[in-house]
Amino acid sequence: MALNRLVLFFAVFSSSFAALDAASDGDADPIYIECVQQCEKSGCVGEKCFQHCNFSSGGNPIDGLWYMQEPLYLRWKQWDCLRDCRYHCMLDREEERQKLGLKPVKYHGKWPFQRAYGIQEPVSVALSALNLAIQFHGWVSFFILVNYKLPFRPNRKPYYEYTGLWHIYAILSMNACFWRAVLHSRDVDLTERLDNSSVVALLGFSLILAILRTLNVRDEATRVMVSAPIIAFVTIHILYLNFYQFDYGLNRKVCFAMVAAKLTMWGVWAGGTRHPSRRKLWAVVAGGILVTLLEIFDFAPYWGFVDARAVSHAAAIPLTSLLWSFVRDDSEFRTTTLIKKSK
Repeated sequence: MALNRLVLFFAVFSSSFAALDAASDGDADPIYIECVQQCEKSGCVGEKCFQHCNFSSGGNPIDGLWYMQEPLYLRWKQWDCLRDCRYHCMLDREEERQKLGLKPVKYHGKWPFQRAYGIQEPVSVALSALNLAIQFHGWVSFFILVNYKLPFRPNRKPYYEYTGLWHIYAILSMNACFWRAVLHSRDVDLTERLDNSSVVALLGFSLILAILRTLNVRDEATRVMVSAPIIAFVTIHILYLNFYQFDYGLNRKVCFAMVAAKLTMWGVWAGGTRHPSRRKLWAVVAGGILVTLLEIFDFAPYWGFVDARAVSHAAAIPLTSLLWSFVRDDSEFRTTTLIKKSK
């Protein structure tokens, strides 16, 4: 019954997800387009003028003087003429739209965010960094528990059979949090590719981990047979995105499919097991569904800073702590069970 309900939920969920690939309306606005074109010619938007509009997109001075080259930190931060023109034209256009009672729209696929200290989405950056810190704390606490507090087998290996898998999960999670923070700080083609690749790798491994733990797969040969097809698919998908075509809509669908499969596996297992910490896992699954909903049903940022993705990052922080609490409990439970069986 629990499986049928979850499958039905995700089926309805998927149908709504497929219809949510909306195009950006802001960058098709004639007023916005005209503003950007004029800014590139004059280097100004209203009274705001940009000194680096005297440079080409490659950072070379238009007049060719070597000592007039654009400072390195400006090129590294990607605050070139075009991006500054787009940003300030977007702000001016959104201010006009707000006076007319119109809702915010996306520009070049992104909501109109307010920069702060050179950071594109400061709230999301802070929350991603905090999530990374929580991941690190959870991993260290698990590492200390398994290696210093729980007993070992006679061959000096942990009793908990999934120790190595959770270590890999922690590394992939921290890597994804890092690149997510970088992406929110500076959204360019390179950071977007690195972020999406790290998220796909994390979700793929999370699915493998969910299958192996919920089905209690302990044999190494079986683990390889289960993992190999998923690793192959994830690798091909990452290569496709980075070297053939960066299809954002396809990537969203692939990520959502892996999240749905992972949550279904954990949810069904938590509903049928007598694990002492199953309620923690239920909370993680329920929270994961909420975070996925926030990722799918996007909304414009409040006050120019807090959008659906920022809220989903905030919701993920307690879920991360709760997940690592379950992992510690699971390692203690499995260790105790195996020790009792060996006696």
